Amino acid sequence: MAVRSATINVMAAAMLKAARVLNRDFGEIEALQARPKGTADFVQTSRRGVEQMLGRELKRARADALLVLPETEATSGPANERWLVDPLNGLLNFSHGLPLFAVSIAFERAGEVIAGAVYDPLRDQLFWAEKGLGAFVNDRRVRVSARRTLAEAVIASDWPAAADAAEARREVEQRAAIAQLAAGAREFGAPALGLAMVAAGRLDGYWSEGGQRCQLGAGEILVREAGGFVGEAGHGVGARNETRFIAANSYIHAALVAALDQLRDGAAVLHNRL
Repeated sequence: MAVRSATINVMAAAMLKAARVLNRDFGEIEALQARPKGTADFVQTSRRGVEQMLGRELKRARADALLVLPETEATSGPANERWLVDPLNGLLNFSHGLPLFAVSIAFERAGEVIAGAVYDPLRDQLFWAEKGLGAFVNDRRVRVSARRTLAEAVIASDWPAAADAAEARREVEQRAAIAQLAAGAREFGAPALGLAMVAAGRLDGYWSEGGQRCQLGAGEILVREAGGFVGEAGHGVGARNETRFIAANSYIHAALVAALDQLRDGAAVLHNRL
């Protein structure tokens, strides 16, 4: 049986409290769909409540650690330790009654994530990892998939809302091109959950455009500790960049990076030789 550290136990306890609120509120979403404005207000109230609850629990455990949330991504300070928190990863899914959302918490020390957890409250699945100790779903050790080519792989991605028609078109074209190379392409709408699925071997790869550190930190250590690679297109395996985040098993990571590099450079056609 996996033994969780005090840090992971703090995360897990905070997430379970948050899950009770999210599960309750998610049950109300369907009834509110006929009143979109009411739904938006309800979701934001739910999210703020979960955010405050998590903040209290994490600060109680480590009062000196900086709390970084999506709205405070640029926050800087003297703290050597930071909690990277996304209280409702998959906000749009949640607001539309789609059952794909999660709570994500990572603990960072001296700029390195050393522990992280992603909790899927609807399925009661806690994905967690610590540096050097492996990755787990609840108490079961997990590994990334062993598929060796993009042609066998299912790849997921997430993008922020398009700023204009040209950006929306580029998103559609890139996803379509990857779908041609892979066995399938998916869009999760919940980056932390997508990365957790890569760590558990359910997805073979994942890329995110415009992701934030607090959304991706826990997923990053999950993938690494499950034996996968994390990097940024154009800079090779192991590099990190907040604008394009790529994770996959060790067999297909380089091919996925190469394919996305081609697309970024404006290649109109990708060939299945990768």
